[in-house]
Amino acid sequence: MTTVRDVTRDLLRELGLTTVFGNPGTTEVAFLTDWPSDFHYVLALQESSVVAIADGYAQASRKPVLVNLHSAGGVGHAAGHIFTAFRNRTPLIILAGQQTRSLLPDEPFLGATDAASFPKPYVKWSCEPARAEDVPAAIARAYHVATQAPQGPVFLSVPLDDWDVETDKVVATRPRIAGFAPDPEVLAGLAVALDAAERPAIVAGPAIDHDGAVPGFVALAERLRADVWASPMSARCSFPEDHRLFRGFLQPERGMVASALSGYDLVVVLGAPAFTYHVYRGESPTPLPPLYVISDDEQVLARAAEGVGVRATARLAIQALSGLVKQSSRPLPAPLERPRPVQGSLISADFLYATLSELLPDNAIVVEETPSHRPALQAQLPIRATDTGFLTVASGTLGYGLPAAVGAAMARPERKVVAVIGDGSSMYCVQALWTAARENVPVTFVILDNYQYAAVRILGEASGGEKVPGVDLGGIDFTALAGSLGLAARHVERPEDLKTALSSALTDDRPNLLHVRVDPNPVALY
Repeated sequence: MTTVRDVTRDLLRELGLTTVFGNPGTTEVAFLTDWPSDFHYVLALQESSVVAIADGYAQASRKPVLVNLHSAGGVGHAAGHIFTAFRNRTPLIILAGQQTRSLLPDEPFLGATDAASFPKPYVKWSCEPARAEDVPAAIARAYHVATQAPQGPVFLSVPLDDWDVETDKVVATRPRIAGFAPDPEVLAGLAVALDAAERPAIVAGPAIDHDGAVPGFVALAERLRADVWASPMSARCSFPEDHRLFRGFLQPERGMVASALSGYDLVVVLGAPAFTYHVYRGESPTPLPPLYVISDDEQVLARAAEGVGVRATARLAIQALSGLVKQSSRPLPAPLERPRPVQGSLISADFLYATLSELLPDNAIVVEETPSHRPALQAQLPIRATDTGFLTVASGTLGYGLPAAVGAAMARPERKVVAVIGDGSSMYCVQALWTAARENVPVTFVILDNYQYAAVRILGEASGGEKVPGVDLGGIDFTALAGSLGLAARHVERPEDLKTALSSALTDDRPNLLHVRVDPNPVALY
């Protein structure tokens, strides 16, 4: 007897989806029963952590991942990081349990009402198959929707009794759908404009690294001798930040973007929206230069307020453009200066990131979620790796960084993963430390403890807010917490102890945590 479960497992093997991230419930038991020895089930202790760990794994491996969630309530727990996966453009195939079909008309315990609608609009496609026999075909379709550009999460709800239904329907596998190249005529116009420009700039977005195109992009920028800026709130590093063409990070505010780009006569936004903003301080008095926007996302191109849109995946756009533009003789700029911060009586975020920069292995992956200290990271810790050297949260939903680092370390065990996480951010998915210990992944968690939700305080005070409640944390013992979940941990308060503690943590192949008490005095974000 061949069941839907049998056919599905054969399909998952062929699609390379044998590492499954989940937190099981009773509506998933039929999918999980007689678990195959060639499948690896990665257990996390809460569904939000499940999705973020899977997201980090998919981002670092550049492969789609299967996520197994509990019905309604479990999907609800995970919703924040499903939203993040959508903003991160992560190819997650989310398979959620559902109550037995015969009970659904009675709205049973653990039943999901209108399950396919629950995660919308933050999935690319959502379905509860009409028949049990249709489940494998729906999974195959979900795989192709999730993995074609722009990538993103998809969702399937499967009633628990579907898995035991007999079926003779076999689903043929097909290769992933490849990326697409830009319109030749529009691209030729861009090449002419770039060759004629006296001072061009390129705004590099996360899609470049997402597409594995950073080396080709570096070669293109060097050929053009164009200044390169990181796009506002970029969740990945798409250009080496110690390169002399790198000019810095655009800030998520209209006037600051326009001011930074005002000296250029042509700007190409590649693999990013034009633009992502976080705060509103009025419309910019400075107009933007002439723009070209290259993106694989039709919605990004449609909502761009100005400029010429070019639809293409990043790697193919870079390859095509590299064959058209001439070698430029424009003078090269001087490298950015990064003055080392002065050590004070307290550990500042600048001092921590400068020290980490000295010690970090060349091929390390940095996973970051320290919203109030991001200016310090950008100033003191240049990301140099050209293959997934940096991951952060694209959505702004707190709690991503700690579990995402676990997934990244599982995907790339040959590389050291360092997660720099704020004290407030870490507590949203702190139970992912248990999974790090269980999987014994080579990740170092560095908790920057300033006793507060400092980003809320900083932006609140900057906008005129006074006496904002709910921002003080203070007193969380992260070393004890990490130890209780199976990690080695150490607390650091004195600047003179920081380098030794970081060195020891980075050379430890086990998962470990460093609790660093940092200066609580907030600084301006942007």
